[in-house]
Amino acid sequence: MTQREFPLDLPQSAGSGPEPLDDGALILRGHASSHAADMIAQIRRMARQSPFRRMTTPGGGSMSVAMTCCGLRGWCSDAYGYRYEERDPLTGQPWPAMPEGWRQMAVAAAAMAGYEGFAPDSCLINGYRVGARMGLHQDRDERADAPVVSLSFGLPAIFLWGGLLRTDPLRRIPLLHGDVVVWGGTTRLAFHGIAPLREGDHPLTGPCRYNLTFRRTA
Repeated sequence: MTQREFPLDLPQSAGSGPEPLDDGALILRGHASSHAADMIAQIRRMARQSPFRRMTTPGGGSMSVAMTCCGLRGWCSDAYGYRYEERDPLTGQPWPAMPEGWRQMAVAAAAMAGYEGFAPDSCLINGYRVGARMGLHQDRDERADAPVVSLSFGLPAIFLWGGLLRTDPLRRIPLLHGDVVVWGGTTRLAFHGIAPLREGDHPLTGPCRYNLTFRRTA
């Protein structure tokens, strides 16, 4: 699938159709909003099994974003590097199972972006509080021939979207509650991040934002 660059200064309303983001990437505004309450409740149940934690980076720093995972494998970061593990290092137990409804939503969103047959086996769950951010990075620890499907719940955020080089120009794209971003193909390894979260209060999440990213790791 080929998508042309499209200005995204302001989000369109839910149900207004996919917004092309880049080659092989698009935004589905409000696509997950009707499932938000149930999915947020499931996140909180999962966090009782595998708690949110701020992981250590290989350089010795601490991420400002808290994270947990579900599925067959979970993403981990520590002094030894970045990798996927089948057991939660914090508890020694397998990660919570990925709910079938979540998997179906990710598969359907990927198909809307032109990626039929997406089979996610991991979901990274990020919890943002005020000031938390995600630095520019590429998702290189998973299969590059499968897309990434990203859901946003709670407070709005600014999605930073660049190119295949860290020095490429950045676009600042508002992401709202229920928005879904899908990217793959020629922009699968595009640099991206999240600007520091601004203060606010959301009816379902309070003073925070949840971000779920579905990936294929094996």
